[in-house]
Amino acid sequence: MAQATDRLRRYLDDELGECRSEDVERRLDELGTLEAALGAPQVNAELDVLSALANETRYTLVRVLVAAQEELCVCELHAVVDVSESGLSHALSALVDAGLVDGRKDGRWKKYRATNRAVALVTVLEGSVSDE
Repeated sequence: MAQATDRLRRYLDDELGECRSEDVERRLDELGTLEAALGAPQVNAELDVLSALANETRYTLVRVLVAAQEELCVCELHAVVDVSESGLSHALSALVDAGLVDGRKDGRWKKYRATNRAVALVTVLEGSVSDE
């Protein structure tokens, strides 16, 4: 922490022309307030969502469900990804836990659809990556 405080002091000295201990303390308080506003539970929830997408199989499933704009049977999803049935089940379970897909039983079939969260994330990602 001392090294970070020293760097902050040098930065504030450059920005303000001079840096007093009160300036450093005030800025540390402001930064602490920003960090507290994020909230550990919120950060952890967001990391869970990002972790769920950080796998080719899971991300492909989300992309397919978003593109389909309808429910797809697990058998249809299995035709899209090259994983075992247990791997597919595990991937879908992680996506449900992250709030990216919803699943429901329909007779002997299990159907999944993308949630609004998944649609929003895919939309943002598509807009942030260019073809260049």
